Amino acid sequence: MADRLVDALSPYLRSHAANPVDWFPWSDEAFAEARRRDVPVLVSIGYSTCHWCHVMSRESFSDPVIAARLKLGFVAIKVDREEHPDVDASFLAAAGAFTGNLGWPLNVFVTPEGRTFFAGTYWPPTAVGGLPSFGQVLDAVADAWTARRAEVEQTAGAVVDALRQSADRLSTSAADSTPVAESPVAELLAAAVDALAAYEDGEFGGFGGAPKFPVAPVLLFLLERAAAGDRAALELAARALSAISGQDQPRERSVAALRDRVDGGFFRYATKRDWGDPHYERMLYDNAQLLVAFTRLAQLDPDARQTARDVAEGISAFLIEVMQQPEGGFASAQDSESAVDGVRVEGAYFALDAGARGAQDPPSLDAKVLTGWNGLAIGALATAGFVFSRDPWITAARWAADALIERHLRVDGTLVRTSLAGRMSEAHATLEDYGMLASGLLDLAAASGEARYAVVARSLVDRSLVDQTLVDQTFVDQTFVDKTRAFEGETFVVPGGADPVLLSLGIALENDPSEGAYPSGLSSLARACTSLYLTTGHLRYRQAAERVIHQLMPVAAPRPVSFGATLAVASALAQPIEQLVIVSDDPHSPLAAVARSLFRSGAISTVLTPAQAAAFADAGFELFEGRKKEAAYLCRSFVCRMPFDDASELAEALGQRG
Repeated sequence: MADRLVDALSPYLRSHAANPVDWFPWSDEAFAEARRRDVPVLVSIGYSTCHWCHVMSRESFSDPVIAARLKLGFVAIKVDREEHPDVDASFLAAAGAFTGNLGWPLNVFVTPEGRTFFAGTYWPPTAVGGLPSFGQVLDAVADAWTARRAEVEQTAGAVVDALRQSADRLSTSAADSTPVAESPVAELLAAAVDALAAYEDGEFGGFGGAPKFPVAPVLLFLLERAAAGDRAALELAARALSAISGQDQPRERSVAALRDRVDGGFFRYATKRDWGDPHYERMLYDNAQLLVAFTRLAQLDPDARQTARDVAEGISAFLIEVMQQPEGGFASAQDSESAVDGVRVEGAYFALDAGARGAQDPPSLDAKVLTGWNGLAIGALATAGFVFSRDPWITAARWAADALIERHLRVDGTLVRTSLAGRMSEAHATLEDYGMLASGLLDLAAASGEARYAVVARSLVDRSLVDQTLVDQTFVDQTFVDKTRAFEGETFVVPGGADPVLLSLGIALENDPSEGAYPSGLSSLARACTSLYLTTGHLRYRQAAERVIHQLMPVAAPRPVSFGATLAVASALAQPIEQLVIVSDDPHSPLAAVARSLFRSGAISTVLTPAQAAAFADAGFELFEGRKKEAAYLCRSFVCRMPFDDASELAEALGQRG
């Protein structure tokens, strides 16, 4: 058996290297071998902190009998979904034709040409509760491949056709005269808030039943609507954030709801509706987005300000003290399991108090540095550091940003998807890497006053834009419309191209818009474009954002729990443009305090020195032109009032929405 996973960059793949299964990594070689032998391919997808992935590895993939059966009749590929999110998205979409219970581990059976003909998630080693054993599944798939080959090929072809038709419907949705596409945006956003309110768990808070996730993008959308004046959205978000943080739970409990009270980090989800029995893995993307959510809540709700700040302090400490890596950048996740007194039990470590933990080894980290997720963390720490005047948080964000710019940004302007201890992955970066990193760098530029981060962000967006001369798209009367032409083609493409194996198989998804636990590449790039427009005044950035949101609204508006990030950008685009620039050598002046307290949908606020303002202007960011005098510059749609020297007068002016 070839040890192809021993030297893999992914810790998840390396954890399977000792399996007796003859694993291949994601590669053309694996499919070529399947074609040579004329056998089906098992594509098994998971990630390092996936509990049931480890269970299936111990139960089935460590079984020599199962391994022999796989070697005889299949080519087996192991994929880290965090290293190859585009591969995961492609097979996840195909798997939906066979199971509604999508998740990980995701086990997909495909032809040597990459076409899916059967899929599922976890299968136990022995049949139980109507669920077949993994061995039975392998027998059934092998029998179908040899005895009913034509049926298998027909099923695989039908799945591919259905996926292509679905992609075609999405790409043309903006050109259709549908009620959603032509509805006033304010109505669509209000309806989305109403739908989320109807989905709220009135007893335990949050949304839906078990298993229960924090759905951070949804909370950020609600807070964006709250910043636009929607009181119901604010109350809905505040209740959810209180529930997941366990603010009303006894202080003596070491684990409260989804939050570890010892170090402040949040777990991925709860298995019970009342937020009990979490799955204890802790993801970078959850904690980054929740840090922003609690920061925004502190700005918007005076009654929740102190508790929200306390939670934000805990999340920031977790990110910096637990997740930040020695070489810069943040680990992608922390495992749910660790050995406590020699016994490996999920969550046992987190049941201990701070003193008892000192005698135990903490759960391991998946230390690979993912570009997109790091962008979320950089933006979150920068934003929270700015609002709460915590310079060390901004410093941590700057350190991570510098590490990514140095190691993950190639000379040709393309990005590396992930690295580990300085070693670069060969996996192709995706749109989420460009969008999330660009957004995070723009947040860091606004928080730190350093134009160089905005320059890099702009270059990432420019490389992703298909058409840099968009001129026809307009946003009129708060309705997404295009008076001159239907939208055709894509607004953004992946610089350097999509995953080459997916392309060779013809199963690459074009700009997957799906969201869930974190933004898609499309929505994150739209957010970056919105921010760039506020600082550069270049209309093409706003037009690109509007075009993407217009295309996605027919899908997003009816499904707010699944498209929070898209709806948040839509909210920002629908609001009056407001820009506040404080130029001062004193970052803690009364004028600066006003800027730090300001959060409005579709607005930007920043504090910087005269020299920093000049650096932004020299780099082509029009908002900062002529900002030489120390004062507050309040602009609406790039039309600026006379500079303010008095903080109370500035606050009064900000209270007048015009």
